[in-house]
Amino acid sequence: MTLQNVGMRAQSSTPRRIDVAERRARLGRRHRLALPAPGPTEVARALVALHGTDPTTSYLSVWARTPQGDGDVAAVERALYEERSLLRLLAMRRTVFAVTRDSAPVVLAACSREVAGRERRKLVGWLTDTGVAADPDGWLATVEQVALEALAGLGEATAAQLGECDPRLRTEITLGRGTANEGSARLASRVLLVLAAQGRVVRGRPLGSWTSTQFTWTTAGAWFDGGLPEVDVPEAEAELVRAWLTAFGPATVDDLRWWTGWTQTRTRTALARVATASVDLDGVPALVLADDVEVEPEPEPWVALLPALDPTTMGWAAREFYLGAHAPALFDRTGNASATVWVDGRVVGGWAQRADGEVVVRLLEDVGHDAVRSVEKRAAELTTHLGPVRLSARGRTMSPLEKELRGG
Repeated sequence: MTLQNVGMRAQSSTPRRIDVAERRARLGRRHRLALPAPGPTEVARALVALHGTDPTTSYLSVWARTPQGDGDVAAVERALYEERSLLRLLAMRRTVFAVTRDSAPVVLAACSREVAGRERRKLVGWLTDTGVAADPDGWLATVEQVALEALAGLGEATAAQLGECDPRLRTEITLGRGTANEGSARLASRVLLVLAAQGRVVRGRPLGSWTSTQFTWTTAGAWFDGGLPEVDVPEAEAELVRAWLTAFGPATVDDLRWWTGWTQTRTRTALARVATASVDLDGVPALVLADDVEVEPEPEPWVALLPALDPTTMGWAAREFYLGAHAPALFDRTGNASATVWVDGRVVGGWAQRADGEVVVRLLEDVGHDAVRSVEKRAAELTTHLGPVRLSARGRTMSPLEKELRGG
């Protein structure tokens, strides 16, 4: 994602119709499912961002879209921790994503810093309830600076290690007081979350394997020479819209609003800075970029096994064109996608890993003999790829089909 000048919306008296078949063709080609990408960074760029709430999702999303060897665990780790061409950010919808280094400033300005503001206000509220100081906002600002200086001195550290540097960072706070989700946390972990959303610190390597959720942290200045550049917010919003419509268009305004987590007003304001064209999705008005109205070529037949929370499965608010009637079987009660089986641009079933490591699939519709063979082959390849690793449902409940396939 690179910054570009944006224009006003292009007008068309007769919107071009884009049917479901063409939308599926766009999805297959642009999401690098029908046209594999040469590596992790190219996958992230094609999708705008890789879901990273569950750390395994990014790895398996890359594996599904790259030739053997280009998307293995070592390749993704090189991109994240050695080349640093990818980094994890708390961004759209308060979700952790892995984004390319050149798109990080855009995402930070367009989404992350607003998330940081909300998270910091919540944190000040919790500190007020705790009664740590007469001025919790000013007290927090001091502690944030202490955390940054301590992290700079250590080079990298976990939240627990950072907490050992100053007793204020070990302050216990109550989250969700009086609710069913009430819990406690040490201040260091919440401070790091806010600083990361501000772009001042970044997640480094996890402790343990690639499936771990416990990360080390470092300052952005140490990770990237001079830190991440600042980008004008309106310019960043427009650039994010351009990147998203390139990957996910045609799409509705509501799709974009849902994906970004913006308000309706902010979404429409950002769209007004971008040259778009109206299209007709079988009676539903939608948008594409003004220079992206040509018919998408039909790709060769393809199949894919996408992980839970994959950015394609989670890419639109209105999912009927690729999901059909399968949502109740494949999404949890909060709207999170489980692992899905795709054939030629549509979801046709789900998959899961059993306790013995075998990847098993369940098809929910007839896809033909050749596609069944291809799906079975892909499941066997994924079983081998995962080896001794066992996947878990972090941060979400399992869908009905996933529970069934796992054996309970």
